[in-house]
This record gives sequence, C-alpha cells and structure tokens, in this order.
Amino acid sequence: MTFQGWAQIALVLALTVAAAVPLGRTIAAVAEGRVRWLAPVEALFFRAAGIDPSRGQTWRGYALAMLAANAAGFLLLFAILRLQGVLPLNPRGFDGMSPWLAFNTAVSFVSNTNWQAYSGEAAASYLSQMAGFTVQNFLSAATGIALALALSRAFARGGAKDLGNFWADFVRVTLYVLLPLATVLGFVFIALGMPQTLSDYVTAATPEGAEQVIALGPVAFQVAIKHLGTNGGGFFGANSLHPFEGPTALVTALQIWAQAVIPFALCLCFGRIVGDIRQGRALLGVMLGFVVVATAAIYAAEAAGNPILAQLGVDPAMGNMEGKDVRFGLPLVALFTATTTGASCGAVNAMFDSFTPLGGMVPLFLIQLGEVLPGGVGSGLYGILIFALLAVFVAGLMVGRTPEYLGKKVQAREVKLAMLAVLVLPATILGFAAVSVVLPAAVSSVAAGGPHGLTEMLYAYTSAAGNNGSAFGGLTADTPWLNTTLGLAMLLGRFAYVVPVMAIAGSLGAKHKAPAGAGTFPTHGLLFGGLLAGVILILGGLQFLPSLALGPLAEHFVMLAGKTF
Repeated sequence: MTFQGWAQIALVLALTVAAAVPLGRTIAAVAEGRVRWLAPVEALFFRAAGIDPSRGQTWRGYALAMLAANAAGFLLLFAILRLQGVLPLNPRGFDGMSPWLAFNTAVSFVSNTNWQAYSGEAAASYLSQMAGFTVQNFLSAATGIALALALSRAFARGGAKDLGNFWADFVRVTLYVLLPLATVLGFVFIALGMPQTLSDYVTAATPEGAEQVIALGPVAFQVAIKHLGTNGGGFFGANSLHPFEGPTALVTALQIWAQAVIPFALCLCFGRIVGDIRQGRALLGVMLGFVVVATAAIYAAEAAGNPILAQLGVDPAMGNMEGKDVRFGLPLVALFTATTTGASCGAVNAMFDSFTPLGGMVPLFLIQLGEVLPGGVGSGLYGILIFALLAVFVAGLMVGRTPEYLGKKVQAREVKLAMLAVLVLPATILGFAAVSVVLPAAVSSVAAGGPHGLTEMLYAYTSAAGNNGSAFGGLTADTPWLNTTLGLAMLLGRFAYVVPVMAIAGSLGAKHKAPAGAGTFPTHGLLFGGLLAGVILILGGLQFLPSLALGPLAEHFVMLAGKTF
C-alpha cells in the first residue's frame, strides 16, 4: 500500500460525499413535491395511467402498487428477451433467450440485482439492452428510492396512515433525479471514449494477420445508469474491466463516485425529511466507516500478494495483480470492489475469483451484512434503518426502557417484522447454497474444488439474495437449476424483504411522535454509530461465520501452507 494509493481513495470518497450534500437536499425537495419543472410531463404520465398523485396510500396500498409495477416490468422484459430474435435492432441476429435464462435475467433486472448468466455482447440484442435492461435499470432504482422515501415519511409523520403515493414518487424520482444524472454522466462517458452507437460490430485485423470481431453498441448511457442506479449489469460480459466500459482510471473513478453518491445522499435526505440532519449524518458516518475499513482490508490483502505465485517466480512487488488491470491499480480496484459490493451495485473492474482468499472474503461478507454499507439506491437506507431499529431495541434492553427512535416507540410488532426482514437473507443464501453443494446438477457447475469451490457457490447465492449481481467466477450459471434458484433468491431478497419493511412503515407512521426526554437515547452521536455498527457486524458474523470458515478462511490457510486444490 502506498501514500499515493490512499490519496486516490481519499479524493474519490471526498468528492462523493461533497456531491451527496446538495443531492440529498434535492431528493428531499423532490419527495416533498417542491421540484416541479417537468410538471406537464408528470401530468401526461398520470393522466395516461388514470392516477391521482395527490391521493395518499397506506402501507398496503403503497406495497401493492410497487409490486404491480415490478410485475409488469418483469413480464415486459421477459417477453423482449424471449422474442428478441424476431424483434428489430438485432444486427447480430441473436436468438431469443431460453425460458430459464429469460426468467433469471428478467427477475435479475427488475429486482435491481442484475446478475448476468449470459455475456451481453454475445447474447443480447440492442433492443434488449436499451428497451429491456436500461429501462429496468431506471425503474428498479426508482422503486428502491420510492420505498426509502415512504419509510422516511413514516418517521417524520405522527398519527398518519398516509405514506405518500408510490406512483408519484416513482415518476418524480425518475424524472428529477435519475434521468438528469444519467444523461449528464452518459455524455461525460462518451467524451471520455465510451462508445454509443447502433452500428454493427466491426472486424479488425490483428498483428498476426487474423481477424477479430470488436463488439460495439449503445454502451455509454447504459453504463451511466448501471452505476447511478446501483444496478451493475454490464453491456459486455467483462463489465467495467472491458476497455469500452472502463477505458481509463478517470472513468473508473467516476463509476465509483456514481455508485455511491445516491446511497450517501439518501442518508442526508432522510435527515432533512425527519427534520434533524444529524440523524442522516450518523447513518452516513456508519456507511462511510465500513467502506473505508473494507477498502483497507481488500487493499492490504491484495498488496500482500499470493505466496504461491511468489514461489513460482512472479514478482510480488505489485501485489496480487492476477485478474486486475494495470490501468486502475490496486487502490481503485479495492475502492471499486468495496463500494460495488457494499452498495449492491455488482459492477466489477477486477475478477474476484482471482483475489486472495481474504481479499475475496471482504466483498462476500459486505453483501452478507445486508447490503446497507452504503447499500443500493433506496434499499441501503431502508435496510440500515431496520438495523437502527434493532440497535435501539438492544439499547432499550440494556437500560430497561422502552426503545424509541426519532420519537417513535419501537415495540414488539416492529421488532418482529425487522427480524423477519433480516432473516430473509441468511435463510435464502444458506438454504439454497446448502442444497446446491450436494446436488449433482448444481455441483457440476462449479469449476474449482475444495474451499474455493464452496466460496464460488456461496457467493452466487449471496449475490443473488443480496440483490448485488456480481459473480465470483468459475461457475457455469446458465443451467435450469441455477437460473431458477438464483432467480427465486433474487425475488426473495428484494420483495420478501420489502413487504415487512413497508409493514413497519405503516406501524410507525400511525404512531404519534413523543418528545425527547432526559432518558431518551440520542441517535445522532458516536455512541449510537458504534452500537449500530456493532449490531450489523454481530448479526452478520453469527449468521455467516461458519460458512466463511469453511470457504475463504480455510482457503487462506491452505494458501499459507503453499498448497492449492
């Protein structure tokens, strides 16, 4: 590790936090209906759909509207993928995807997971990439932000069953937040060398005299929303490691900025909605702290190198560069990896399968902690608020006082629903992974043996249930079993988690706010931040440490012994 490397990391994070401040203010204004410069466009959408945006919804109405919107998005995308062989904008003549792969891919993009059991440039038409994937990148991100705004209103309002209107939030977030940011960032990417064209692939002559087909397409704008919406699904199979998706270190730094800025901003937006910006800063501080620690752990593990490669004569001076690109170097790889797995983005600029065991364990554990550090757009905020409720519950148990958070009493109903949401992740990950490591149809998809093979399978279900979408590699995922079970894991990780969250929002919104007293536990300082971080770590450790011990930790000691599987 070097001073220059840490300076790069500090600069990118500082610019991200600096941009999150005005963006958080803007999102709060959008949530309160104070941004209306596209009011005629809004009205057009609402009239066409027969929706009254001023009509409030209970938590059930809000949740049902969200589920209906996402079900429609799934059906549309599934149809596009199955029929892409007969639809236009298919210059390479790709056939429609198989039912299993189309199901998996449609669920993936609708749930903001963007797991890819296919290679984009070899399986998806331009129409699928634009009208299918890119559209869902916007809509799944808008869904997450809308849900976060509804939960924020529940804390801000007292004695109210109205959490806002899902359709109004959905449309306004898309129009005023995601579209402007993605448009500007897309043009910046074009200026920095990223292609954006509907032309067919081109054929080039190699120095050896052979021919090479170079894939092109409408890349820049899909990559922009891929990161801003913490989607992560790449236009190309190699994702941001591909020279057209990640052409320079500057583009990589911008992608890191993009995948963290909205999750950070939503914390500050929450503080403004509840009327106490300190509350948002406390949540942001916890998120930022985890990002820094995770980046340091990855940076240190990869900089230390692989002793087995050193024994074979590989120069260890640059650290473990296998699966990485010298254009980025270890600092930007470490920060990119920490933010993409902490933020449920899933984009990659290095191959995790080539990381050292401890370096690969960090992104795996970040997803298992609940995708709240900083989490996806919207999902990170409502996820960390669930942990905040559990943290104040623990604090209340220690002092024998009814726990409160932001003036709302946290009682048995909220705690039960919070635990139901939190347990969705380990039940889905460990349940599916346990079956898959003994089922011959699933084990045959694993390329490696021993602890590394277990990690590959564990990472796949962790990524799916955590709605991350990154892959550890070495796994043949396009099989009926994996396409189906990973798709189910994505659905559970997104929607089985969201419904209890909305029920909590309905319960808290109906409660009147109690004024703070002498015995009220302050939730804006370092003590609460430490308690919240501890609850997140303890829950993650208790749930996943045994599986980590059998996978990356065991592989680490095998590596130190100079052996491989």
